[in-house]
Amino acid sequence: MLLDGEEWRQFFDAFEHEAWRFEAQPTYTMPREQENIGRFVRGESKPEDHNARWHERVRGFVASGRRIGRVRIVRRPLTEYQRYQFAWGIPGNIAAGEDIRVLDVTAQDFGLPLSGQDWWMFDGARIVHLNFRPDGSQINREVYEGDPAPYRAWQRIALEHAVPFEEYVKVLGV
Repeated sequence: MLLDGEEWRQFFDAFEHEAWRFEAQPTYTMPREQENIGRFVRGESKPEDHNARWHERVRGFVASGRRIGRVRIVRRPLTEYQRYQFAWGIPGNIAAGEDIRVLDVTAQDFGLPLSGQDWWMFDGARIVHLNFRPDGSQINREVYEGDPAPYRAWQRIALEHAVPFEEYVKVLGV
């Protein structure tokens, strides 16, 4: 089953305890981000309302007692998009209440599926694949109907080896 628009938002918002993302793309080509990426590259200031809608949603999830987090997979050197996210995106998401960790797979893959597919896992049971083209543009969101056990194992491995965003940035000097 494919999810888009309001159907995706309702599916996402229905989680009861935890929404967690395995985020592995080196670049995301999202039309709504292009203007801000250009601003970042040109050295302009970040808009005050940058990512405000997502921050509002995250604060709502956290206020209702739900957790939201992700592990951001990276390989050095960071892509321009990753530098943009590290500077403009991730700090605001964390301030809103999202738990974001970084797993550097430059030297080792830790046995994780690094095939170019991201996924969200909701309450340890419902999985949605985020399918992308090589350029980082999203193809679709697809509900996975199989066994969620491998995803729980990959989440455990990713969290075991990832470090909090702030720690990664400090060590890397980004």
